[in-house]
Amino acid sequence: MTVYFIGAGPGAPDLITVRGLRLIERCPVCLYAGSLVPEEIVKAAPEDAIVKDTAPMHLDAIVAEMEAAHARGEDVARVHSGDPSIYGAIAEQMRRLDALGIPYDVVPGVPAFAATAARLKTELTLPEIAQTIIITRTEMKASSMPEFETLEILGKSRATLAIHLSIRNLPHIREVLTPYYGEDCPVVVAYRSTWPDELFIRTTLKDMQAAVREAKITRTALIMVGKVFGSVEFRDSDLYNSQFSHVLRNVGKKKKQVAG
Repeated sequence: MTVYFIGAGPGAPDLITVRGLRLIERCPVCLYAGSLVPEEIVKAAPEDAIVKDTAPMHLDAIVAEMEAAHARGEDVARVHSGDPSIYGAIAEQMRRLDALGIPYDVVPGVPAFAATAARLKTELTLPEIAQTIIITRTEMKASSMPEFETLEILGKSRATLAIHLSIRNLPHIREVLTPYYGEDCPVVVAYRSTWPDELFIRTTLKDMQAAVREAKITRTALIMVGKVFGSVEFRDSDLYNSQFSHVLRNVGKKKKQVAG
């Protein structure tokens, strides 16, 4: 018996991995985050499977379901949204399973920031513009940030930012990032990327709060900040440069062979 922590992807049912879907199709127990996992994915569970939405459940109750399945010798598909390694709250579940001696495995999924970039047809790392992506969130009343991971510190990098769980903290984001990125820095607020009701707001640090208020978005949104989202000039990558040598394309060696 194994508990499989499965990343369901950002929303579109066909963006789950083949491995994840096949596990859901065969596991006798399916525990899923109902508010964020598409119903179509859960419907792939066997007809006689135990299927439970864990949104209203607390940690002890969820682990109890896994423990009961372990006693019956039944595999569990524990389905999370996006990729379970990012704000998935799986570490605390795995810690409980370790204590109980219940085996588990993790199946990655497509994260929201990658899905958003795909829908926007945008590369998040452009030569000489941005070569770093920071996935983070901001401090709210109910949860603090580690001392050295505050937005004030991360913003100094001027990297491409994917800010989760912070749609109600826009004034703080603007205030902190403007000195480093400029008030005209492009921002994309992505609401439910790849879902049927997805919405992308292209704006700037200066105007994002007004734009979000007008769209009446209060949850389930990702804030993407960076120069890569604007109309920028950048040089071609050396990856496919005919004059650039690498281990699979040695320009100098080929020239010598031709000369010989």
